[in-house]
Amino acid sequence: MSSQNPMLSKSNIYHDLVSGLVVFLVALPLCLGIALASGADLFSGLISGVVGGLVVAAISGSHTSVSGPAAGLTAIVAAQIATLGSFEAFLLAVVVAGIIQIAFGIARGGALSAFFPSSVIKGLLVAIGIILIMKQIPHVFGHDADPEGDMSFHQPNNENTFSELLTLVAGNIHLGAMVIGLLSVALLLTWDRIAVLKRSLVPAPLLVVILGVGMSLAFSGMSENWAIGTSHLVQIPVAKSLSEFVGFLRLPDFSQVINPAIYIAALTIAVVASLETLLNLEAVDKLDPEKRSSPPSRELIAQGCGNMVCGLIGGLPVTSVVVRGSVNVGAGAKTKMSAIFHGALILLSIAILPQVMNMIPLSALAAILLVTGFKLASPKLFKQMWDQGRYQFLPFIITVIAIVMTDLLVGIMIGLAVSVLFILNSNLRRPIRTILETHLDGDLTHIELANQVSFLNRAAIDRVLNEAKPGSQLLIDATESDYIDPDVLSLIRDFKDDVAPARDIAVSLKGFRPRYQLQDQIHFADYSSRELQGRMTADQVCDILRAGNRRFVDGTRLNRDLGRQVGATAEGQNPLAAVLSCIDSRVPAELVFDLGVGDIFSARVAGNVVGTKSLGSLEYAIGVAGVKLLVVLGHTRCGAVTSSVKLVSGGTDAMTATGCQHLQAIVDEIAPSMPSIGSQELNEMPADDFEAFVDSVAERNVQHTANQIVSRSDIIRSAVDEGRVKVIGAMYDVKSGSVKFLGDELRPLSTRDEWKDRDTLQSIG
Repeated sequence: MSSQNPMLSKSNIYHDLVSGLVVFLVALPLCLGIALASGADLFSGLISGVVGGLVVAAISGSHTSVSGPAAGLTAIVAAQIATLGSFEAFLLAVVVAGIIQIAFGIARGGALSAFFPSSVIKGLLVAIGIILIMKQIPHVFGHDADPEGDMSFHQPNNENTFSELLTLVAGNIHLGAMVIGLLSVALLLTWDRIAVLKRSLVPAPLLVVILGVGMSLAFSGMSENWAIGTSHLVQIPVAKSLSEFVGFLRLPDFSQVINPAIYIAALTIAVVASLETLLNLEAVDKLDPEKRSSPPSRELIAQGCGNMVCGLIGGLPVTSVVVRGSVNVGAGAKTKMSAIFHGALILLSIAILPQVMNMIPLSALAAILLVTGFKLASPKLFKQMWDQGRYQFLPFIITVIAIVMTDLLVGIMIGLAVSVLFILNSNLRRPIRTILETHLDGDLTHIELANQVSFLNRAAIDRVLNEAKPGSQLLIDATESDYIDPDVLSLIRDFKDDVAPARDIAVSLKGFRPRYQLQDQIHFADYSSRELQGRMTADQVCDILRAGNRRFVDGTRLNRDLGRQVGATAEGQNPLAAVLSCIDSRVPAELVFDLGVGDIFSARVAGNVVGTKSLGSLEYAIGVAGVKLLVVLGHTRCGAVTSSVKLVSGGTDAMTATGCQHLQAIVDEIAPSMPSIGSQELNEMPADDFEAFVDSVAERNVQHTANQIVSRSDIIRSAVDEGRVKVIGAMYDVKSGSVKFLGDELRPLSTRDEWKDRDTLQSIG
């Protein structure tokens, strides 16, 4: 069963038609203004708007992007028209540029968009918002000297973005246009803040245009300062006949096909238009509330087709345009039908209704763009980028400033260059990760190479290697490296073969690809051997467990070669410690102490209790296997202790309460660690106090179990008395992952010593 085309879905079509209408109202003056700023015929900008909707949008895979003549290309268009000598020769360059873009798309050139830093894309959005605000304020007040759509800091009227604003202070405004503009802004802002109006079927921008036209007609009989003259209205070229309309179209000059300048201009247009398209496409995708991803290579093909058509019929080059796209998203577009509809409306307006369109005041349309600018330049985005740190904020703010103070193209280039510098700086500062590891065979400096190690990283790696102290151990780990520059490989090879032996430094290698001709060599022991076990003391083993837990908590666990450890321990085991932990799934001893294969004996039983069988296992660990440390590892929020506390306080046996016939043995082992407390008093405890009470019982139970092990086993007690072994308790915090060691002084606990009085219990709770 075929699914319905979303472009034709009843739930989408209304939103798309409304969005297309709103985008059309915004695009109309922009097409005219960009053509004027480019030094081309006004009609050429309108043709590009039509092609951007009917051709590019039809082929594009983007749901929200809208294409048209690009403000970022105005300077290039003006320069190339002057260089080539005629507009017709320029059109031929646009045709060739379209062919080049299609080739880019077929070659998957759109993949380049994946490398655009998000800081630059967000900077582009904010900069466009700021430019819209600053550029549209004069138009809102009826000062229309700068063409609509001009995004450059330096304007064609010899003013700049800031000085144009100062003309308003000097009183260079038009009262009628200002009233229309300010009322339009007020209507748009009010409409967005009233839920009923925002959900209405009539789009606010359409009402703004109708209001503007109505007020313009009302002012027509008034004084010159109130009447809206032609210079303050949309100015679409009007054809008196079909032949005159067709005459507006221009054909490329194919006689220039052998002119090398044509191809230089085409390549320039293709590269710049493709770059601007990919950046704008990414930016509009970020605005899409449905977070859809547009296929960039397909977009290049679509833009190439559009530019070929533009060049053949007299249009300016097109790109994806952030202003149109952001208006499209803001108006609620669902599919690319909105972009197609906007192109159809432009065609209709210039072919059939030019006189009607020429009644629209520019100040009303400027109000729509001004409010769009406020939405793009959101203060929340500034705070978000600030919170992400300087490596995100600085490229972002520099991009914003560069675009505002120059133009779109130059500003984007500056932003990308700054981002690349920051990336290079970060790569130079952190080409490697150095970790000081405490292994069973001593301290080891683990040097972990980055994914890409270039010649730029050579100095940093050389510094780390030369900082190694005589007699130390190094492990150079290239497991995660996809590429290592030959200069860096030569440096590592020379250090390992010549420098390290002279300084008595042991260098181990790991993870180097066969083509690098550096074989894996491990010169340290990262597992427990008979020799290591023999020369370790209980305190040293305890230090190893503490260090391992710190790594576990910090997220810097050792990168162990478990396969090598399995092979090394296949013939025998020489563990350093035995750990009696709880059966709880959150307390795997090997993980929380960051240990390898064969380093410890691990026994697990609910509640850390000790019985005949578990005690026999511990006796084997100390008497036969020769471990140096025995750890009773309890934990917070222990289920076995919680159940025992409730059963003992309520005077209920485990069989009656749970149906488990062997559970009572565990409860009986935990019971001596509990004070005398009634179930009613227990039930009246606040949740936090009850949790703290259970944790305190669990800790006392750990100490009790440790003492029971020593007192009930002659061989363990003898080893403790001789100083060969230590038995200690520890508590694992299930919230933080940290282990608290309870000390190694063990003594029998009396009932009175367990809990002094009820007041002590209350304070612990």
